[in-house]
Amino acid sequence: MTIQFRFHPEKAVEAAAILLKLHGKPIKYLALLKMLYIADRIALQRIEQPITGDHYVSMKYGPVLSGVYDLIKGQPVDDALPLWSEYISPRNTNFVELIKDPGDDEMCEEEEEILQEVYQTFGHLDPFHVAEWTHDLPEWKGSHNYSIPISVEEILRKVGKSEEEIEEIRQIAVREAYLDEVLNG
Repeated sequence: MTIQFRFHPEKAVEAAAILLKLHGKPIKYLALLKMLYIADRIALQRIEQPITGDHYVSMKYGPVLSGVYDLIKGQPVDDALPLWSEYISPRNTNFVELIKDPGDDEMCEEEEEILQEVYQTFGHLDPFHVAEWTHDLPEWKGSHNYSIPISVEEILRKVGKSEEEIEEIRQIAVREAYLDEVLNG
């Protein structure tokens, strides 16, 4: 059974908002997508769970968060589009901007630190340079015009987690999914 974390639209909105606030002006959506992917990847390495819980795919310009990409394009993802649209503008040509601040109630301190660190490293770079940087990530699967899924296990292996650690993370994800279903189902 593959590891699948639950997508947290509230956390995706808050993470995007943190990056947008740090940027202080509209940002190219490619830059936002790259930084959110890098932040999720770092979170998987450090705290053994992603910030957003989104699905990962390998695309022409590197790995991206599939659900967030759909939201940026104005496409529904479960029931997350109204929430996303309340705080993040529809893309205007290649840019998105913060409409209003969602706060950070869903984020833990370590997640916020990861996002700040990612912004400090990549936020002022040309998004295409960041995309090229992500091409060096071992989970990226070449240049193409369609998406190829990237499993959480694959990312965990590439960031140095052992099979035992991956199995522990799988068990935690299964328990969280069960609790979500019981509490919200």
